[in-house]
Amino acid sequence: MNRDSSSVGQSSEGIVREIKRRTRKKYTTEEKIRIVLEGLKGEASIAELCRKEGINPNVFYKWSRDFMEAGKKRLQGDTEREANSTEVVGLKKENDQLKALVAELSLKNRVLKKSLSGLESDLEEA
Repeated sequence: MNRDSSSVGQSSEGIVREIKRRTRKKYTTEEKIRIVLEGLKGEASIAELCRKEGINPNVFYKWSRDFMEAGKKRLQGDTEREANSTEVVGLKKENDQLKALVAELSLKNRVLKKSLSGLESDLEEA
């Protein structure tokens, strides 16, 4: 009987953990920045701030570290474009194809104009 109660306890603990995980609040980027900046101001202790916001101090320190790293990269001039290298390669390829198409159409246009002017001169002679 003791085994049954312990396995039931484990499954109920697992269920509670799963419910907590699924109902956990998701913080937006703006909320994370606001919380980190409040912590950097130092008006209240980190522990008090985390209690007020309902987050674990480890989460605050992770957000703070990420915030500082992003700022450091930005100040170093490491401004990575949103387009990654595969997108850039694809856009360059598409650009080359469009340039070739414009060149081909321009050439056809020129040929048609010359043939049209040749027809006009033939009509004038007749």
